[in-house]
Amino acid sequence: MTLRLSLTWRLTLFYTLASAAVLLGLGWVTSVATNQHFEDLDRATLEDKIHLIQELGARAADQPHLQTYLQDILHSHQGLFVSIQRNGQPLYASADLHIPRPSGPVADDPQAQALLRWRHDGHDYRALGARLPSALPLPGPGPGPGQGQGQGQEELTVWVALDTQHHVHFQHQFRTALGVYVVLATLLSGLLGWLAAHRGLAPLRIMKSRAQAVTSHTMGQRMPVASVPVEMADLAHTLNDMLARLQQDFSRLSEFSSDLAHELRTPLSNLLTETQVTLSRPRSTADYQDVLASNSEELQRLSRMVSDMLLLAKTEHGLALPGREPIAVATEVQALFDFYEALAAEKGLRLERSGEASIDGDRLMLRRALSNLLSNALRHASPHSAVSIHIESRASETRVRVCNQGADISPELLPRLFDRFFRVDKSRAHPDSDGAGLGLAITRAIMEAHGGSIAVTAQGGLTCFCLCFPGRVGGA
Repeated sequence: MTLRLSLTWRLTLFYTLASAAVLLGLGWVTSVATNQHFEDLDRATLEDKIHLIQELGARAADQPHLQTYLQDILHSHQGLFVSIQRNGQPLYASADLHIPRPSGPVADDPQAQALLRWRHDGHDYRALGARLPSALPLPGPGPGPGQGQGQGQEELTVWVALDTQHHVHFQHQFRTALGVYVVLATLLSGLLGWLAAHRGLAPLRIMKSRAQAVTSHTMGQRMPVASVPVEMADLAHTLNDMLARLQQDFSRLSEFSSDLAHELRTPLSNLLTETQVTLSRPRSTADYQDVLASNSEELQRLSRMVSDMLLLAKTEHGLALPGREPIAVATEVQALFDFYEALAAEKGLRLERSGEASIDGDRLMLRRALSNLLSNALRHASPHSAVSIHIESRASETRVRVCNQGADISPELLPRLFDRFFRVDKSRAHPDSDGAGLGLAITRAIMEAHGGSIAVTAQGGLTCFCLCFPGRVGGA
């Protein structure tokens, strides 16, 4: 199973590893710098001793005097060793140390000024070689005819060595202390990183607790925007917007469920009551026919309601138009006027039309949308007033406005006119209507399927519904 670390522990681990890398790098740089510092000090000390030997060689009258001077130096400088040779023959050497023969450029030329390093008997040594001019009356390399003492003018090879064990001991202690410090500092950094991450992510835990507290009864909960860091403010705003949409949709769903139950209860109750009354005693054939005709009307109403609900359900998943064709809007409006002319004359209303335009769309769906608006206008229009449809063609859209004079609608209720089963108030619920409050919702769904929109305005007793179709084809 894959180990899943929390964000707090991930940040802590990252901060700890970063701190450890920085501390180890700092320790390595410090160790290298310390070692280089000691090497420079040793080099300076060895060069100083070589210069001192050169001065002593210049002051010494003969070899015994030089040896005496060198013994005094070695006696007062613990850990200092000297080796002097001429032509490969030792002239003076410290009795307790053997300097190994160097290799590479140092062996060929001691003047290369390269430090010689080696380890012997548990001690570390550094040595520096040089060639010095000799003015001492030194003996020849060995007995032989014509050989004896004389004034030597040859160069001497001088090696000066230092016991650097005290440096090694100091560096060992220093590295041990540095390692302990790195470990403790890394652990402390990890602890501080955990505290910083835990405290920094506290707003996320608050948002989590708020989200866990959201239920169907507490959808008014919102994320704290003002108390979270700037980096989380956008997330809090997004979550609040999501909660607002969910609350609005849940509220509409609850209202829709209640309205749907109410709308279905009335026809079902009528059907059940009338059927039970009819079956309570024997009836004539004419009575049964009347009951069946009445039940047929109620069933037709239920069928229309179910069909409308299916149509609205399709819009939630993207309603596709059955087919597109050029439609002369004025022709469709005139056909509806011919159909509703008798109803308008019965109520003393006038039907008026102005303008012409052509759109691309589905003819049956367009006629249904206009029929819903026209029947709604005739139902709520004041007696002896006019119901008008104005067609306006523009460069980028075509507008169809359906207007009627009637009772004013409160501005805060206008956006809800397109909700399913919504009715403004009892004064606008006409008993002679067979609608279920789905006409305007269906009209909006048809407009969305055409890529258009619908809007409503109500002012001074004049109510206007405006259908906006995109992409005008041309005049009809």
